[in-house]
Amino acid sequence: MRMGHSLSVLTVWSGLILLPLALGGATPAADDVCAHVDPFIGADGGGNVVPGPCLPFGLVKLSPDCDLDFSNSGYVSGRPVVGFSHVHVSGTGGGPKYGNVLVMATTGGPDPRDHASPAAAETACPGYFGTTLTRYGIKAELSATQRTGFLRYTFPPTAAANVLIDAGSFLGRNYDHPSEKQELVGAEIRIINSTTVEGYTRVRGGWNIGDAYTVFFHAVFDTPATAFGTWKNDRMTPDGRNEFDSGEPAGAYFTFDTRSNHTVQAKVGISFLGCEKARHNLEQENPGWDFEAVRRSATASWRQALGTVTVEGGDASLRREFYTALYHSLLMPVDKTGENPRWHSSEPYYDDFYAIWDTFRTSLPLLTLLKESTQVAIVRSLIDIAENDGYLPDARSGDCNGRTQGGSNADVVIADACAKDLPGIDYARALRAMRRDAEVPPGGDERKQGRGGLADYRSLGYVSATHERSGSRTIEYAADDWATAQVARKVGDEATSRQYLQQAGNWRNLWRPVTDHGATGFIMPRRADGTWVDEVTSDDGHGAKVVPFTVLSAGSWNDVFYESHSWEYSFYVPHDVKALIGACGGRDAFVARLDTFFREGFFHVDNEPGFLTPLLYDYAGRPDRTAEAVVRLRNTHYNDTRSGLPGNDDSGAMSSLFVFHCLGFFPNAGQDVYLIGSPAFARSVIRMENGREVVIVAHGVSRENIYIQSATLNGQPLDRAWFRHAEIRQGATIEFEMGPKPSAWGTSTPPPSASDHASATTSEPTTRVR
Repeated sequence: MRMGHSLSVLTVWSGLILLPLALGGATPAADDVCAHVDPFIGADGGGNVVPGPCLPFGLVKLSPDCDLDFSNSGYVSGRPVVGFSHVHVSGTGGGPKYGNVLVMATTGGPDPRDHASPAAAETACPGYFGTTLTRYGIKAELSATQRTGFLRYTFPPTAAANVLIDAGSFLGRNYDHPSEKQELVGAEIRIINSTTVEGYTRVRGGWNIGDAYTVFFHAVFDTPATAFGTWKNDRMTPDGRNEFDSGEPAGAYFTFDTRSNHTVQAKVGISFLGCEKARHNLEQENPGWDFEAVRRSATASWRQALGTVTVEGGDASLRREFYTALYHSLLMPVDKTGENPRWHSSEPYYDDFYAIWDTFRTSLPLLTLLKESTQVAIVRSLIDIAENDGYLPDARSGDCNGRTQGGSNADVVIADACAKDLPGIDYARALRAMRRDAEVPPGGDERKQGRGGLADYRSLGYVSATHERSGSRTIEYAADDWATAQVARKVGDEATSRQYLQQAGNWRNLWRPVTDHGATGFIMPRRADGTWVDEVTSDDGHGAKVVPFTVLSAGSWNDVFYESHSWEYSFYVPHDVKALIGACGGRDAFVARLDTFFREGFFHVDNEPGFLTPLLYDYAGRPDRTAEAVVRLRNTHYNDTRSGLPGNDDSGAMSSLFVFHCLGFFPNAGQDVYLIGSPAFARSVIRMENGREVVIVAHGVSRENIYIQSATLNGQPLDRAWFRHAEIRQGATIEFEMGPKPSAWGTSTPPPSASDHASATTSEPTTRVR
């Protein structure tokens, strides 16, 4: 399908007795990959995943909202259901976003102020969600297409069965960080007849502190209502048809007689362009009234998407964890091609990068393997956003850039595509966008986009402590500069490539020879005059005070390091691990440092800066230690319960981390290199979009046999603990012989580093400082 086409590229993936819900065939067969997916894994415990139905990268994520104040997904196990809203993000942290166009079923008199119901008999699988609203004795079932929701309500016999559509509902209205809460801007309702209603909700804010976005809807019922009306705030208007936008919450209700026919169905088209576009989406994607057909189609789309990977071995729990992680990896970003309200373009359009700081490391490299054309569309979308909105986003939601947590990490996404030779991308246009990020200060709110502290970085070779996140920004900018150099080389701009290769050494400018736990050398804050910072001002809520700055001083937006500390961030030189090992005192010292890092609990698997760190042992000739760290990570931090993720899923970043570690290899993002860990399955097959397969066989793998004894690639000996994308792109078979003890395999040929190409420009910083 042509990338600029208005249809999504993903459509080609194409007296109450509580009993388990009869799904009408919705439960996948036991040998179906969808049968291994449990959408509730990670719904609790801070995972914040959305358990309701959607398609891969779907605009509509129709899911229950139980907490309108604090929950990112809206869903909380055991809480009463307020309703089912159509637009969500999945797995995110920080202030909630969306939760728009909420639909709820009740009995009795319609009451927009009090309609929440406890839920029971919850059931979910790809493309379907069902529950019983016990307050009313109503069975609620949900399915979805790319841009529409389908709700089927089975009521008890009553003359007062209601469906409420709340255009004033949204998540995060009372979020405890006021700057990140959402705020209603306006809502409008128009009842067209006894089966049709449309309107919109306009909201601003959320985690990215974004501009106002507008979600339009067009909803139809399969049964004429016996009565209807509207409300604004708490004022009910029986027989009312219109509520104009006065900046207040508004909604509509429809009442049905279900004494003879218990089922009422509703379909809701969603658009970010207008009510007419929402109606068009509904007519194009969901024209009939066959709920089961829509559900089967949604499940079939997921079967195709998840079927790109098959695994053998492992127990049922591990397979459930794996396929659920794969499922969660394919929820975001959102394909909004044809739904861009900001500018007209023939390019693909993706939104809800929430955030690239999370997903560039695992989620997007995984997509390159599974669905290359979608990754190409995402990269083209990023370039188009930069050309129309000024900068490549590090995060973006509600069609608005923001916020930038670390570096300009879309640079790494583009470099990853470039290194893996993805077609259909104008890399010269991409380089222009990358250079603007790296050379033009964003001005105003430096958290929104671009590189904050850029003037310092360009003149000093580091971001000085005058600026927030000076430590994490500096080392991420260095990695981003390396990424920019690779794209410059790709398009033949050697001068730019040399400049950015030199800047890629700027991490050294904050490398201070302090010692902690036997390790020497850490990224530490520095003033513009070159002197080191030993004390910082901290405010723990009881007043500001001066405290020593140490290698374990962690922070957030206003601090030296974002969401971690120097012990973790000082391992982040992904483009030149060889130089990092040298700075740490050599291989033995580096291995000892890694051992301390994991033994002392300095590793935070629930946050992205340390994602690559377990694989760094491979660079030091200790793949056995990598195997131990990876297996420990899989077994300790993940499980198949509702709290089965180690933290926010972060738009699938945590889930795709697990997927890679089960397959037995891991990407060093921005490069064509995969680092070998320890496979969890006896056999895994990745079916790439070009029709070729990557087959990974782990002979003898077991809970005890985690160490690779020998390996082959396409029948030839593979004596290194890494391989290149080019070696598997046209299909490959990788075989491992597994054993219970470490071996000499993979110890002599480390993965490539920038300083392998012995040149001062690849290893020295831009500016030497005292």
